[in-house]
Amino acid sequence: MSKNMKATNPMKVITGPDTRWSYANVWEPKSINGGAPKYSVSLIIPKSDTKTVAKIEAAIEAAYKEGEGKLKGNGKSVPALSVLKTPMRDGDLERPDDPAYANAYFVNANATSAPGIVDVDRNPILTRSEVYSGVYGRASISFYAFNSSGNKGIACGLNNLQKVRDGEPLGGKSSAESDFATDEADDFLD
Repeated sequence: MSKNMKATNPMKVITGPDTRWSYANVWEPKSINGGAPKYSVSLIIPKSDTKTVAKIEAAIEAAYKEGEGKLKGNGKSVPALSVLKTPMRDGDLERPDDPAYANAYFVNANATSAPGIVDVDRNPILTRSEVYSGVYGRASISFYAFNSSGNKGIACGLNNLQKVRDGEPLGGKSSAESDFATDEADDFLD
């Protein structure tokens, strides 16, 4: 397939390579608030990656149009997209105390089935320690409308992940490699 071909699914997006993964629960599904266990990741997208941001906005719009019947439900009209819950959120507004989310948008993506995870050469990553909160990579995500228990909006499904490069681990836990990167005895006195 050539790069010029139009994507067949307007609700599917491949993020740019500067997308950072946070809360990466991609090896084992995890139950949140007693719900069904899901694989999930928070995708931190720099506001400077205007191409990815525009693709996500277009995919959310496409999911809205495709899901109008579902969003209408038993009502007389489809709620405006502006009043619905949408998955792209502003890190500066919603996570002002977390430097990882500064000057970035974020999208929480999840799935009931495990995402495929590959390296930059598209080889499967099998070593779990290679993928952690803080790495940079591309994500294949799809947007869809939902109407469940009175909640309506657009959600983001997680398809696959491609690790592009390592990053500083998020969540306060340093790696053994970085802890022991120096053999200076002075470190023990700090």
